[in-house]
Amino acid sequence: MARFIFITGGVVSSLGKGLASASLGALLQARGYKVRLRKLDPYLNVDPGTMSPTQHGEVFVTDDGAETDLDLGHYERFTDVTARKGDNVTTGQIYSDLITKERRGDYLGGTVQVIPHVTDLIKEFILNDTDDADFILCEIGGTVGDIEALPFFESIRQLGYELDRNNAVFVHLTLVPYLSAAKELKTKPTQHSVKELRSIGIQPDILLCRSEKEIPENEKRKIALFSNVPEDCVITAPDLKSIYQVPLRYHREGFDVQILKRFGLPYQEKLNLDKWEKLVENDLSPKGEVNIAIVGKYTGLSDAYKSLVESLHHAGMANNIKVKISWINSRTFLLENSTKKLKEVHGILVPGGFGSDGVKGKIAAATYARENNIPYFGICLGMQVAVIEAARNLAGIKDANSSEFTEDGTHVVGLMTEWSRGSLIEYRKKTGDLGGTMRLGNYDCSIKPNTLARLIYGKAKINERHRHRYEVNVDYVEQLEKSGLKFSGTSPDGTLPEIVENPNHPWFIGVQFHPEFKSRPFCAHPIFKAFVKAAMDLSGLQK
Repeated sequence: MARFIFITGGVVSSLGKGLASASLGALLQARGYKVRLRKLDPYLNVDPGTMSPTQHGEVFVTDDGAETDLDLGHYERFTDVTARKGDNVTTGQIYSDLITKERRGDYLGGTVQVIPHVTDLIKEFILNDTDDADFILCEIGGTVGDIEALPFFESIRQLGYELDRNNAVFVHLTLVPYLSAAKELKTKPTQHSVKELRSIGIQPDILLCRSEKEIPENEKRKIALFSNVPEDCVITAPDLKSIYQVPLRYHREGFDVQILKRFGLPYQEKLNLDKWEKLVENDLSPKGEVNIAIVGKYTGLSDAYKSLVESLHHAGMANNIKVKISWINSRTFLLENSTKKLKEVHGILVPGGFGSDGVKGKIAAATYARENNIPYFGICLGMQVAVIEAARNLAGIKDANSSEFTEDGTHVVGLMTEWSRGSLIEYRKKTGDLGGTMRLGNYDCSIKPNTLARLIYGKAKINERHRHRYEVNVDYVEQLEKSGLKFSGTSPDGTLPEIVENPNHPWFIGVQFHPEFKSRPFCAHPIFKAFVKAAMDLSGLQK
């Protein structure tokens, strides 16, 4: 039977529960255990697919087509365990299932209530599909005390009792703030957070204490005393230079040892973390720097492009250099004459996005990259704007556009109404729901020989994750190729363009899929690695 570790948070949000969960998962993996990581989100949205990236961060897409919380990206990058639809649930999903059951008559004769009906569904989610793991790590979104999270806390409280204390451990992440005016750390917020948790029936077994500073032993003793937690279970989690130092620091603090001791499992064996040590050493000692511009509409919150940033980070480590990111807002690109900023960069990346807002800036960035021989990498919408730009300025289709932005003009990019998924045909309507209706998840792509894409991937068939509902119109491919573009990757049946490149440019490529979701710190995605290498070549750096 799988053992369960429940990770909760207190005091404030954004302390890094996802990173803590991923790091613990990596440590348990290093000890030879199989892990699965799950995220329980209290918001009422069915999934984050229709939420603004500036509010919630990126939407992470799984192989099987789920739109999930960005923390699942942390989980995959640190453990390389492929997430599934069943690894992320929201209050919206729980209540949607509940109402369906009630309308169907499953609760006929009974009053439907939060306890036991909502909590039973949450517990069912937690316990489902756990046979392939030794440990299930469940992160509860939000902070203790949030009214919307109470059903989740009540559910894990019940599970802590039902699973037996030898099969469930509670980890609580809190904040120990440093007051510069008083020049001291304050433990009171942690004390109150634990008190709040205990008031709903959960006694934490281990405390992770986030802080800007190292926490002295006397402060740890104080926290332990007031929290009813053993002193060696008060784990310091200070700010670090690299996120990939976190597993190493947690191991040094004894986090994984305390977890195993709590479960009554062997913990004396010395842990080999050489690969993490080498990764951090490489990360903290780059041999140079390249400047990459990300021209997007959600630049006010870097978490909106979390996987993208990490993929560039991985590619930098693979090339032994630091990738500096210059954020350029596509919404104000033309107003601020941002082409001046592009003169200082070694590569331009235009990421995905939705709607017409900021598209003119993205098209201008693609134009600048093409005309000035700067490495260009377009992802999803970034590929589409590169095609629109080429259609207007190379193929002579002056009114080229996407039906996503306007009903007028020549739609070289249009709405997909049907596509294949294995042996099934999926259908969509323009007037249909927005949530969960895109081409989502893993799809195959065939790559033509003697192309940049084939050189990068080194094989004829790949599979990548998608998240889009608009596609380059295959009817214009021939005309666009005569103008100089090359559609080097397509769906296996040849109906959907997947990769476009410009053979007359040093390095210019656009992809319809999202390769950032498959990049890993120990294995940078080949297309990001090649992009950063092209930027290095422009800057004069040699690997």
